[in-house]
Amino acid sequence: MLLYMSNRTEQEQSTPRHSVSVAGAVVRSDGKLLMIRRRDNGRWEPPGGVLELEETVEAGVAREILEETGVSVEVERLTGVYKNMPRGIVALFFRCRPVEGVAGPTEESRQVAWMTPDEAAGHMTEAYAVRVLDALDDSTGPHVRSHDGRVLV
Repeated sequence: MLLYMSNRTEQEQSTPRHSVSVAGAVVRSDGKLLMIRRRDNGRWEPPGGVLELEETVEAGVAREILEETGVSVEVERLTGVYKNMPRGIVALFFRCRPVEGVAGPTEESRQVAWMTPDEAAGHMTEAYAVRVLDALDDSTGPHVRSHDGRVLV
């Protein structure tokens, strides 16, 4: 996967730059979801982060979830692709199943909690809540949506 892409010289028009992130809805057998409260901005979000250049998409989402929650997961399926239009971030979102580990705060998350879907959606902006709800929707293939960082566009 490309992290950043540009073919720009000072005299030429640039190819747009995009960053790729990965995140997951970790769903427990009782239907509760694993959410984090970020250390940097205090917001509740599903665990995830930037995909590293040398790793596969599935390895990246599993690594990010483990780093932010202490929980190892099995990545089940892609549930959505989301683009933050102003920032050029393309997020790949997956449904995951917890395998082992105890959920707790880490260097990247100041709080970690298992929440019902309604609780999770109530703690997040629309741009993040829709990802969780899409991951629970078994009726369709992956969703593709765009947002401005907070609300869908």
